[in-house]
Amino acid sequence: MTTTMTLAKALNEGLRRAMEEDKKVLLSGEDIGRLGGVFRITDGLQKDFGEDRVIDAPLAESAIVGTAVGLCIRGYRPVLEMQFDGFVYPAFDQIVSQVAKLHKRSDGVYNMSMVIRLPFQGGIGAIEHHSESPEAYFVHTGGLRVVACSTPHDAYWMIQESIRHDDPVIFCEPKSRYWEKGEVDTDLPGPGLFDAVVRREGTDVTLFAYGSTVKTALRAAEFAATEGRSVEVIDLRSLSPLDLPTLRTSVEKTGRFVVVQEAAPQASVGSDVVARLTESCFYSLAAPGVIVGGYPIPYPPSRLEEDFRPSVDRVMDGIDRVMEY
Repeated sequence: MTTTMTLAKALNEGLRRAMEEDKKVLLSGEDIGRLGGVFRITDGLQKDFGEDRVIDAPLAESAIVGTAVGLCIRGYRPVLEMQFDGFVYPAFDQIVSQVAKLHKRSDGVYNMSMVIRLPFQGGIGAIEHHSESPEAYFVHTGGLRVVACSTPHDAYWMIQESIRHDDPVIFCEPKSRYWEKGEVDTDLPGPGLFDAVVRREGTDVTLFAYGSTVKTALRAAEFAATEGRSVEVIDLRSLSPLDLPTLRTSVEKTGRFVVVQEAAPQASVGSDVVARLTESCFYSLAAPGVIVGGYPIPYPPSRLEEDFRPSVDRVMDGIDRVMEY
């Protein structure tokens, strides 16, 4: 069945379906029960599934994740909400020292089959700790999977696939897109959890984007078309692992690419994409890859955030740079 819903509602329905199908799926986080979460992603789930399965946790992210480690050992599949991206740092030790490593440390005896939901990126008029892009920390950590949804359809299916996966998944949700609507086919799953998707076909240059920047990239591609340039847009969806075959196929066709992200360029997903495609597609490239991202400063006040985040104008500048090389 196809229906129209917001990205937030799609996540809510995906969580509901996962909980209906597997009684071992539990939700835990700050204010996710009676309140339904600050973004209302879990609205109504505690009422329907009870306080034992939708747990209002204390304001202690390290305790939320540490408790989930024990739940995984007992065979549960906890889904944890980090209320905002910047709130994940108190749990960083638990995630990188325990969650990412316990499967290997136990010689495969324990699966850390948990999902850590991470509302990330800016665009909601908030300050630091509420508008950050910490995905690269987790992409760098072996043992973790990192994915990012950008459409309601993907949100609905990717959250369920992440819950079913036996590895720990950092599930990045672009909070500025929570209220945007799109079609969701609840009968037809999307691509595989770790597959990139071509959102728009093109021949002159490839734009790689994820999370909130997919929409920005699509808008830039539409504008570029008015100037006679054919731009391909690829939604990475999976940041670790990267779907390199799909990325390579596009770059071998266009010969030019730009990565669009909200994070600062240094030691980022974008810099990894540039490095790996330069290595594997060197003889197909007509220009070096370019990153259009944020800046190496703390997230600015809300009145400046649209100057900080990638805009269509800045993406167009990136396209001009690779086209004129």
